[in-house]
Amino acid sequence: MNLRKYGTSPFSIVLVHGGPGAPGSMAPIALELSKKYGILEPFQSENSIKGQLSELKEQITANADVPITLVGHSWGAWLSFIFSASYPDVVGKLILINCGAFEDKYLSLMHKKRKNNLTSEENKKASIIYEKLLNDSTENREEILNEFGKLMSKADSFCPIEDKGYAIDFQPEVFKNCMEEINRLRTSGDLLKIGYDIKCPVIAIHGEDDPHPYEGVEKPLSNVLKNFSFYLLKKCGHSPWNEKYAREDFYRILYENL
Repeated sequence: MNLRKYGTSPFSIVLVHGGPGAPGSMAPIALELSKKYGILEPFQSENSIKGQLSELKEQITANADVPITLVGHSWGAWLSFIFSASYPDVVGKLILINCGAFEDKYLSLMHKKRKNNLTSEENKKASIIYEKLLNDSTENREEILNEFGKLMSKADSFCPIEDKGYAIDFQPEVFKNCMEEINRLRTSGDLLKIGYDIKCPVIAIHGEDDPHPYEGVEKPLSNVLKNFSFYLLKKCGHSPWNEKYAREDFYRILYENL
């Protein structure tokens, strides 16, 4: 199974999960939106950006009613950003939820915020786990990625409603390879430049308390996108649908822009 369908036809809203390598994590949003819309939640399994773009194109072509509204969270927001530039005839609107920063200069702020949200012991553990994930010889990498995800969830949240994980699988090779690729694109400036090829309206929704700095999304994208709107959610971390104080505003904004 490489995707899940929610609601009824037409399936014109596609939700792209984060990670990379954490398929299934968009299920809560899919369940909510399916009350009004037909939703596709595709799962990416390829371990390269090019592979994931091709995979997503096939999933959309086979199952969706084009043009679609593409909604990506975290890593999925980056992938959706690149996809929208690559296939402008497929995407009618792009919504980015708590996207990562588009320039390296914001990374130090992200690391500082994450560090402050964890205990010293948790920070040490996170560093050790991350190094293990980058080591091809590490055993039990799927279990280690799961553990790393739980630590990052704590570091990235403000006031989470529940700690239930919706990801159905953890793919360490996908995580390692795709993060290395996207980091190179960001460092070179090519990631941001891709925005010049996006023709559709772009909406970004971001939590003010997400360690991924909202400034690293709002400011860069305002300079390259022709049709761009930005919404900042107060008292909100990296997953706004799971935040006590921001969930209602998040869904209101999301519905208003679909």
